Amino acid sequence: MRAAHITALEGPDAIEVVELPDPTPAKGQVVVAVESAGLNFPDLLMTRGLYQMRPRVPFAPGGEIAGTVVAAGPDAAFERGDRVMALTGWGGFATHVLVGSERCVRIPETMPTDLAGAFAFTYATGYHALVDRGALAAGETVLVLGAAGGVGSAAIELSVALGAKVVAAASSADKLAFCAELGAAHGIDTSHEDLKVRAKRLSGGSVDVVYDPVGGEQADAALRTLGPGGRHLVIGFASGTIPRVPWNLALLKQCSIVGVAWGAWALANPLRHASNMQALFELHAKGALRPRITARHGLDEVGKALRAMEARQVMGKVIIEPSR
Repeated sequence: MRAAHITALEGPDAIEVVELPDPTPAKGQVVVAVESAGLNFPDLLMTRGLYQMRPRVPFAPGGEIAGTVVAAGPDAAFERGDRVMALTGWGGFATHVLVGSERCVRIPETMPTDLAGAFAFTYATGYHALVDRGALAAGETVLVLGAAGGVGSAAIELSVALGAKVVAAASSADKLAFCAELGAAHGIDTSHEDLKVRAKRLSGGSVDVVYDPVGGEQADAALRTLGPGGRHLVIGFASGTIPRVPWNLALLKQCSIVGVAWGAWALANPLRHASNMQALFELHAKGALRPRITARHGLDEVGKALRAMEARQVMGKVIIEPSR
């Protein structure tokens, strides 16, 4: 098997494709021949040792995969030939992945395998954030920061599917056009428009929910757009800066700042996570959710793909296809 290994915590340039022995499954494990692996922001953070998960070097990044089971150990929940998707944490940028079968989910017949590799991470994060943590109601307005990226674009589709109106914030006209295709009602170009002023104007005075995977200066401006009862969902800090929150704003605005740690929640609540995934599969089958795969790369181009993400050049989802 081949894998794109991080050889030092020095960023995407430290990735090298290596040959490894083929894995053998033990009890409860399966080996998946990876057909599609989604590229996500934590993969980039891992290349510099900046994510909460810190595997021992060398290792392959890649936290979500989809493919076909080619070997199964005793008592595994799947058998050879089954199409599955899995959340691996890391190790997904490889031709084959050894994973516990409890981490796998059968891919619905209505979903192509390439889309399955770009589905779970962003949509499950968004569903948990908007539904479980944000209690989003039909008719509410959601301000999505970093709206053209993988997490942001999934949040747009989910918000629309749940009956909300979306104001998308992104850094260029091209990115905002992409957001409009996903269903955003309005757009704010953060490269030259005042986020707070424009969001208030476009929403009729205030927004109900802020979906924030960005942090930094935009977080402060977005918090100021909330009305009474508003919820600022803290997803991550793609800007690289963790904001210092003026606590008096939460008091004066009577709003909530809500942390969203989907990965830890899913591990602690497997049955509720499974229920969320079923709801997402149903929305996909209805045509409400469709990952926009904007680039496909082989293992030799993992570093290139991560550099593009680091430069904020990625829209929608990028996947790694190890067989390319």
